[in-house]
Amino acid sequence: MKYKCILFDCDGVLVDSEKISINTLVQMANELGIPLKEQEAMSQFLGKSLEFCFDYIDTLTAINLPESFESDFRDRSFAAFKTDLKAVDGVPQLLEQIKIPICVASNGPADKIKLNLQTTNLLHHFDGNIFSAYDIDSWKPDPKLYLHAAKTMDFSASDCVVIEDSPVGVQAAIAGGFDVYAYAAHGSEHIFESFSIPIFTHMNALYDLLQ
Repeated sequence: MKYKCILFDCDGVLVDSEKISINTLVQMANELGIPLKEQEAMSQFLGKSLEFCFDYIDTLTAINLPESFESDFRDRSFAAFKTDLKAVDGVPQLLEQIKIPICVASNGPADKIKLNLQTTNLLHHFDGNIFSAYDIDSWKPDPKLYLHAAKTMDFSASDCVVIEDSPVGVQAAIAGGFDVYAYAAHGSEHIFESFSIPIFTHMNALYDLLQ
């Protein structure tokens, strides 16, 4: 394998959680009478921070979002994760094949990352190597999270490759000096048109691409 370490994003790369989270936001917005469609939400929210998503929803309405909106969202999405969350197709087999160090570096809170990986039976592959933007108070597209993860794993950016599924994550990896491969699920290849990076559409293809 051409790299010494692989840094994975979590949501949408390892676990198929993005759609659950975004559908929860759409449902909650609609319940408040806010006209938000799933296609619009997927386009605007993919890979973005919750703060960005809440601010975007707020711009669609003349009323203020309820103070409990964030806590309600976390409760409802966490409940959905426990029943509906699955590993991205091909990920369990991919992780079994990889023999070099790997880690997760995500914009999400550490407890959410661990819950998602535990629910999908992936947690044991990472040996505690889980890095959250909340731990360093810096979110993608800032490259600090990926740089922090690589340094903690005792590798330089040139030793590593990042696996991402969102433009902001790709921006973070490129800004940090990392090679990055984009996973384009659900026909999302177009969101990476501005980047000159490898793109793949199924996890079964990634192992061979990294050789």
